Amino acid sequence: MSDIAPQRRARRIAMTDAERDAFLREQRVCRVASVDAEGNPHVTPLWFVWDGAHLWLNSIVRAQRHANLLRTPRVAVVVDAGHDYVELHGVEFSGTVEPAGEQPRTGEPDPELGAVEAAFGAKYLGGAFVHDGKHAWLRIRPTRQYTWDFRKL
Repeated sequence: MSDIAPQRRARRIAMTDAERDAFLREQRVCRVASVDAEGNPHVTPLWFVWDGAHLWLNSIVRAQRHANLLRTPRVAVVVDAGHDYVELHGVEFSGTVEPAGEQPRTGEPDPELGAVEAAFGAKYLGGAFVHDGKHAWLRIRPTRQYTWDFRKL
């Protein structure tokens, strides 16, 4: 985690790395912010896997989000939960995106993606990951994170 800049603000409500990791294992949806060709923001929900250092997105290669992130690899992602103010907690990452593996992914053996696909399959599919030739992996390398847990107040 040394590549992620330390949080300077709101340290009182910041999550520890262990709290962040547990939260990201539990949550199912992130919101991915990219920039389109005209410079307009584009935000979409997406499933994800966190490996302790990178956020992994499995995106349809024909999606606007995928095109945006390959063209301009700067990204912001938010994962949050809670209903009332005192329950709000979450993580925001900023960083860069890079394609990983085949684009689209057809299932050729890839040692880098084995653990990611197993984790994704377990988290969302009740077992094995399925390659459909329409999705591809994007790895987010966070350079900044901001966490909050208002339940600590």
